[in-house]
Amino acid sequence: MDLMASSDCQYDSLDEWIVREAISFSLESKGTLESAVDRVVADLGDEVQLLGLGEPTHGVEAFLQFRNRLFRRLVKAHGYCAIAIESSFPRGRVVNEYVGGGDLNSGEPISDEELWELGFSHGFGRLAANRELIEWMRGYNGDASHVAKLRFYGFDSPTEMTVADSPRRLLEFVLDYLSGIDTASGEERRKRMEPLWGEDKQWEDPAVAFDPTKGIGSSSEAIALRIETEELITELTMRRPELVSKSGADRFEEAARYAALGRQMLGYHAGMARASDNRIAELLGLRDVMMADNLAYIAERERERGRGKVLVFAHNFHLKYGEAEWQFGPQRVAWWPAGAHVGQMLGRRYAVIGMGVAVSESHGIGQPEAGSLEARLAAGPGSGRFVPTHLGAGLPAVELAAMPTRSVGSNPGYFPFTPRSVTDFDVLCVLNVIA
Repeated sequence: MDLMASSDCQYDSLDEWIVREAISFSLESKGTLESAVDRVVADLGDEVQLLGLGEPTHGVEAFLQFRNRLFRRLVKAHGYCAIAIESSFPRGRVVNEYVGGGDLNSGEPISDEELWELGFSHGFGRLAANRELIEWMRGYNGDASHVAKLRFYGFDSPTEMTVADSPRRLLEFVLDYLSGIDTASGEERRKRMEPLWGEDKQWEDPAVAFDPTKGIGSSSEAIALRIETEELITELTMRRPELVSKSGADRFEEAARYAALGRQMLGYHAGMARASDNRIAELLGLRDVMMADNLAYIAERERERGRGKVLVFAHNFHLKYGEAEWQFGPQRVAWWPAGAHVGQMLGRRYAVIGMGVAVSESHGIGQPEAGSLEARLAAGPGSGRFVPTHLGAGLPAVELAAMPTRSVGSNPGYFPFTPRSVTDFDVLCVLNVIA
């Protein structure tokens, strides 16, 4: 939707929109926050099955603590039974086993520190609020009075900022699944694929991020492995009725998702090894496609099993509807984020809240400039508020176009709201001041 094209103005000013729509709360009052969450959920409607909550920068405990409080309310009052965060999809399986009361998939004991390192990517297991979330979920599941159990997912691709995982782990998972049902077929495929994926360090060389000639994603072995992966997916697809009857639908669908993600990762490695003026944008776009496919799988898995709704938490840029843009050195790159894809895939079953903050001195975020969206949203009562955007409908287009975007102060990792935020998100949320 083009926010500049709206001509049916229902509000005389942006300030009137905020005053009329704002749902204020106090972070110090559990009751006002829960009431505000209830009103937002009601405003979004019963169709929503996957609710996004974005953060404007990573690593700020206050945003994670706010997410934890919101998730607890969604679980207790609104039928949410799962959370997916911006962490590696395959690693999330380790955390989900722990949340369910187990240790590792193999049943072997695992230390706390191993859990936080093995179960999360991007170092997110080191953040206290993430650990608090997981321990709360495990405690909730351990209470026999809670019939519906909570599940944890990572939904990110198996990548870091400058490194992409080897496809081996994903493909081995699928081969292990197939071998458990048909040893001959699984082991024959393993015999052909193992020599092709080689050693992990060849795939995971951080130098590839800046020098595509060091990548092996376009080597003859990688190309042959992509063909073998396609054939593996074809076998799973053709044998679906048999495999589902022997393993159950959950295990089959999980193996199929791992196989598809393995194919996508091979495409990602090919992109890393390809010299192109648009290389960074293509890789960012591929990563978000993997995110979107993982989210669609998670949402459908929970819905089809009748288990409940899903909260997804990630950077605002991954969850929004509109095109993402990023200044990468001298280059301005643009790509379609996961939220844009999921919005097309799930329609009204997906909704997203974009979050911002007015002031956080400890994170280098000073007072927002007068007239900016953060300044306007933070002007009301309480310590924070939700404001439904209705995707820009009825907002004064001329005033919106002229609205300044706040500066980021000394925190280049903070991505502020812009005029496009009113169409990028169903709801905007601002916290006035955080430590």
